Amino acid sequence: MARVLISRRQMLVSTTACAALRPCGAFAETWPQKPVRVLVGFSAGGNIDNLARLTCQRLSDFFGQQFVVENRVGAMGTLAAEAVVRSTPDGYTLFWAGTGTVSIFPAIGKPSYDALKDLVPVSMIGTSPHTLIVNPKLPINNVKEFIAYVKAQPQKLPYGGGGGPGSVSNLLMALFLKRAGIEMTPVSYRGTSQAVVDVIAGHIPTMFIPLPEALPQAEAGKVRIIALSDDKRAKEVPNVATIAEQGFPGYRGVSWNGLMAPAGTPREIVNRLAAEFAKAAKDPVFVAQLTQQGVTPTGLTPEEFGKFLVDDMALWADAVKIAGVTTVQ
Repeated sequence: MARVLISRRQMLVSTTACAALRPCGAFAETWPQKPVRVLVGFSAGGNIDNLARLTCQRLSDFFGQQFVVENRVGAMGTLAAEAVVRSTPDGYTLFWAGTGTVSIFPAIGKPSYDALKDLVPVSMIGTSPHTLIVNPKLPINNVKEFIAYVKAQPQKLPYGGGGGPGSVSNLLMALFLKRAGIEMTPVSYRGTSQAVVDVIAGHIPTMFIPLPEALPQAEAGKVRIIALSDDKRAKEVPNVATIAEQGFPGYRGVSWNGLMAPAGTPREIVNRLAAEFAKAAKDPVFVAQLTQQGVTPTGLTPEEFGKFLVDDMALWADAVKIAGVTTVQ
């Protein structure tokens, strides 16, 4: 009887496990059956929010169910990330991830979550290069002339850190100055717009700024773009060489955006979303929309995205150390 009893128990456990697995697969196949929330950690109307809404519209059209952007503003986007981490991992609450929140903030603050453990990578929609700009009245047309000009000054020149000490703008400059062996004094701004105004006015000579924000100013002759932070040139400014091309091989720092989900989200759902991101990255219409936002499409797989995150977090942690940043403000 004991053997029969054990056998029945084993059969019961096995049957229960199978029953638990089948609904999961079936659920993933029929997902989504209701609107999906995509939490964005920044204000509506900004570049990050606009890119999220553009992507969510694409997902809504493909899956036949609404992907709704929900803005949870604060703490460099971590409020949104924390809400996603605490959510049920059923594919109905997702996180619009980006450089500042995922790659930079953990090196400065102490988030209540581990982005590599409590969130799973779905796919990266694309990357955005930053530009090294200068006031057009300065005798600077490339990186070599930039370095020579800075070294020739009797006092340290200022530069704009648009977005504060922990911003991509400020950290890119810290990395560059370290590689170039020169020193400048950072001037922090809450955002890039006021910093650019000061570059145009000649109050500060230079800063890093996202390509979409630099283009109209450069086309109007108000600033000069002398280099790109990416490791490849941008279609919008094909004649502008990268910093890597101008004597600093290996230099690269870009902004990125992508989708992440709470840990435990069914793999089938993650794969379905990633597959659509991969298709979108090859769709001429969607690619044109991304290009208008200054974004180079990538459509990475979850595995590729995960590897990128590990490397990117290491890069920005090094930049934070070099810049001596201890606060995001």
